[in-house]
Amino acid sequence: MPDSKPSVLFVCVHNAGRSQMAAAFLTHLARGRVEVRSAGSAPADSVNPAAVQAMAEVGIDISAETPRVLTTGAVQASDVVITMGCGDSCPVFPGKKYLDWALEDPAGRGIESVRPIRDQIERHVRSLLSDLRPR
Repeated sequence: MPDSKPSVLFVCVHNAGRSQMAAAFLTHLARGRVEVRSAGSAPADSVNPAAVQAMAEVGIDISAETPRVLTTGAVQASDVVITMGCGDSCPVFPGKKYLDWALEDPAGRGIESVRPIRDQIERHVRSLLSDLRPR
């Protein structure tokens, strides 16, 4: 019997802020009912410290996460691909649902500027989870 869990891939340029926070929120809120991936078109060396701090404030630890490069395999294995500023570098495959979330890039910003981005991501993720209706 095939796995019926929906699969979501979050993509941003560096996979160090927005996509990491989104993946962490979905992982936390879905409680194993959704397969979650994140990647970047030009991954950074590490996750943005302000993103780590912002997520820690809401009880989610992303300090051990590592930015990953976007692969066609990750896109092919996902039901929903959510881009956050990766432009044309995200491969497009028929039959996949694509969403683009217009979010400010937290790169180089302090915690005061990252909190509103985090909160906006959480609202998007909660809406997505409601739309997915995983079992």
